[in-house]
Amino acid sequence: MTQLTGQPTTDDDVVHLTVPADGGYLGVLRTATAGLAARLQFALDEIEDLRIAVDEACAMLLAIATRDAELDCRFAVTDDVLTVEVTVPTVRGARLPAESSFAWKVLTALTTSASASAADGRATISLLTRRASGY
Repeated sequence: MTQLTGQPTTDDDVVHLTVPADGGYLGVLRTATAGLAARLQFALDEIEDLRIAVDEACAMLLAIATRDAELDCRFAVTDDVLTVEVTVPTVRGARLPAESSFAWKVLTALTTSASASAADGRATISLLTRRASGY
């Protein structure tokens, strides 16, 4: 398996979490994000930036999620990169915010890269954060 960085990963390097698509459960994803970033020895400010980015991405998806949906979150870990992909089933005709929106500006400011896709009634937001060198 190869992730977005082009670096190989193994199943041991991937964590999957599924939670109800409800704002009350986002704390679970924020905590998992912080724990995995700490494992990679991200700096405290990098960890907090990533937590905020994951929260913002999830908020975007919750706004277009179907009733009683589940938020699927996939964390891929390599030596200095944490990739987070969050997916949710969407209501018919749903659209993610435009890349020029404030929400996207937040995501791109807080991560190394952010992207989104929507197909077959599902929307996915992918966040990639590379640890700053020297840590």
